Amino acid sequence: MFSAKKEWIVAGLMSGTSLDGLDIALCRFRQENENWSYEILDATTISYPASLKKKLAGLMKASAQELAEMDAFFGKYSGEQVKKFISNQSHLTDLIASHGHTIFHQPGKGFTTQIGNGAYLSAATGLPVVSDFRSMDVALGGQGAPLVPVGDKLLFSHYNYCLNLGGIANISYDHADKRIAGDICPVNIVLNLLAAQKGKAFDKDGKLAAKGKVNTALLKKLDQLSFYKKKFPKSLGREWVDKEFLPLIIKSKLPIEDRLATMCAHIAFQIAEALPFDKEADLLATGGGAFNTFLVEKIKEACGEKINIVVPDAQIVSYKEALVFAFLGLKRVLGEANVLHSVTGAKSNSVSGALYGEIMDYKIV
Repeated sequence: MFSAKKEWIVAGLMSGTSLDGLDIALCRFRQENENWSYEILDATTISYPASLKKKLAGLMKASAQELAEMDAFFGKYSGEQVKKFISNQSHLTDLIASHGHTIFHQPGKGFTTQIGNGAYLSAATGLPVVSDFRSMDVALGGQGAPLVPVGDKLLFSHYNYCLNLGGIANISYDHADKRIAGDICPVNIVLNLLAAQKGKAFDKDGKLAAKGKVNTALLKKLDQLSFYKKKFPKSLGREWVDKEFLPLIIKSKLPIEDRLATMCAHIAFQIAEALPFDKEADLLATGGGAFNTFLVEKIKEACGEKINIVVPDAQIVSYKEALVFAFLGLKRVLGEANVLHSVTGAKSNSVSGALYGEIMDYKIV
């Protein structure tokens, strides 16, 4: 019986706002008493073809029919990619958990949309799939984000802070016997856009930013955006980035290198501002931005000597989110809370995610 098992093999799928590609992590989870352990058995990133990346980037302005078509297409595409990946593995997969790709995220208006239809994903693989992790929390009045803190708390509890430097930076930590978390500021979603203007997919090691100078006028405008005055829980969507943030970057006539340097200074300052404790602490930094050595150095400078910033091995840096979504999918099927209201602002914790396909010992909760 599924719930009686003590070891599960789950494939976690993640597609971030920076459009780097589809992350797939095949993970083994074990539970002994109340303690969880994990192992990433194998992982890969499937880079999106230019045509698919263009469609995903423009889908916010597409018609309802085009959105529905891409929901089905991306579900089938994700299923085909993960099926190919797990067919080369020696482990039998119990479950697939997919974050999908976020197109709309407006919890203030009561909705969030991640494409990558779970039914099509399940049909393509023949395996049970958990997807649509955010909608239940939004329906309960929450932000629908961040979702990773459950994994931070149960899989990475030996760190005081868990920071993700993805398309958008987010952080989680324990305080007063509850988990606190939220989105901080844009990261790779803007850095990659600027690097593209220099003909690069991203600013490798922050070398372009390192050549630039921080512009105090632009930095001040960025730091004064009203979002930064809000307290956790709070979340960011691409809509806010496009409407409020990017115009300040795009209208600037500064050299790209100066804009990149200013962005890194902005990111570092906002992260330091998000840390509530004036004491020695370990901070785990993951996500694509953790490979940006210039950015990490700026974060270290902004946070000060009391914060020990740990950048783990490349596999954890790249696939921590896919790992955690695999874990959230497992907890969904086990009927255990996988979204915390303390980090999202919802009325209650929830067992979130829609299940497609049959799984033994699955119980409705």
